[in-house]
Formats: sequence, structure tokens, C-alpha cells
Amino acid sequence: MDDKIIAIFCLCDDLLKAMHHPEDRQCQMNDAEIMTTAFIAALFFGGNHESARTLLKQYGYIPHMVSKSRFNRRLHRVKEIFLVVFNLLAQTWKTLNTEAIYVIDSLPIAVCDNIRIRRSKIYSTEDFRGYQASKKRYFYGVKIHLMVTREGQPVECFLTPGGFGDVDALKYYAYALPDGAIIYADKAYNDYEIEDFLKEVDHIALLPMRKKNSKRALPPEVSFVQHYYRKIVETAGSLIAQLLPKSIHAVTSQGFELKVALFVIASSLNGYLNL
Repeated sequence: MDDKIIAIFCLCDDLLKAMHHPEDRQCQMNDAEIMTTAFIAALFFGGNHESARTLLKQYGYIPHMVSKSRFNRRLHRVKEIFLVVFNLLAQTWKTLNTEAIYVIDSLPIAVCDNIRIRRSKIYSTEDFRGYQASKKRYFYGVKIHLMVTREGQPVECFLTPGGFGDVDALKYYAYALPDGAIIYADKAYNDYEIEDFLKEVDHIALLPMRKKNSKRALPPEVSFVQHYYRKIVETAGSLIAQLLPKSIHAVTSQGFELKVALFVIASSLNGYLNL
């Protein structure tokens, strides 16, 4: 843990310096320390910021730790920088992914159990009630839509309400991939129009698994490869799920979504530190 804490702080500090990020001279705890605390909470404490704050202060990593309320305000103030961290890591994974093979899928994140939907103060509409086919159960919350490399490292990510269809999410990926890239997906991503568009304009092959009544059946060898790469994105989802607590504590929807995003970025950052 010691090595990762130091490495994460150095990465955050170097990034902020490279961005010429302005800081108040009177500030006793800089933004690199704020980001480090958030990442440590996501990696080791299930997103519990209070536990991360206590550890980093008690062991002298960040002696001038701010209060809980001030930390939350400062954290939301630098939330855009976390996107920069994710994009930089994504570019690294794309560079290492020389075969240009990618997989897309979604991961449901529940904000509460179904029985507590009416009492939920974070979300209050039916748009956030979705269905998880793999477990044959309903959930209430958001979906993480992921695009990962063949090694399972995320290169694109965004959140939608739980009831948002996976096939509709195809329109929101950036597809910032090299020519000739191949994207594998499950049966929920069949959209011939988007497949043709990506092939003609971006020279990217989108190859979802076909349904039995599909008009574009794929040969058996392609189906075999699809099932193989399908396990990769499931593994990536499992690595993120391992960081998640039983329930994510948040007061507002913005706070909940920020914590969810931090888990994804922390998973990618952990993979980078383990290289």
C-alpha cells in the first residue's frame, strides 16, 4: 500500500503541474493530495473517504488533512481532472493494445434495493430501474458502459440510467480507435445501421453476437472468438466490482456518480501501477 500511495500522489502531482493547475498559496492541502485521498478510498476502502482520510493523516502521508465537509467540496471542485486521468490512462492502454481488439459491455450499479425505491432520495424516476439479464433480477441505479482492451483495461466509459438500453448506448461511444480496430459485443448490441456506419466511415468492425433470427449470421469461427473475448469484459467488470462496497454511500446523485466513476478510474490506475 505504501508504494501505491506514493506513486498515486506523484502521478497526480506531476499531472497538475503539467496542466499548470492554479492553487491557492494559503491552501494547506493541495489538489494532488485531494485526488490521492479519493483514489486510496476507492482502491482500499470501498469508497469510504473518511477511512482514507484517517489513514493518510494518522500515518503522516497527508498531515494537514482538511475536514470532511471541506474535503467533499474540494473533491467536487476537481472532478473534471479525474476525466483527464482516465483519458491519459486510456491512451496508454490503446498504445499497448497493438492488435486493436476491444470489447464493450455494461455493468449495473445499484443505488438501493428494489424494496427501497420509493424512499430513494438520490434518484426518483423509473428511468433508473433496469434489468440485469445475467442474474435475472431488477436493480435501481445506473449502468457503467465500458469499452476495454483485450487485456481488460478500460479505454472508454460513461454512465446512463439503469433502464437505458445497451443498444442505444452504441450512439454515445466516441470510437476514438485506430483504423482496422475490431469491437466484440454480446447480443444486446445488434444495430446494423451503426455497424455499417462504423465500417464505412471509421473503418472499425463492430461484431456483436448474433441472435437466432439474425439476417447477418456469422461463421462458427467468429462466434468462437466472440465468446472468448466476452469473458475479458466480464473479468474487467469483476475487477471493478471487487472495489465496490455492498452499498455506495452518497447524499446526492452527483456524489454517487462521482464515486462510481472513481471506482472505474481507480481500477485502471491500479492496472497501470501493476505493470
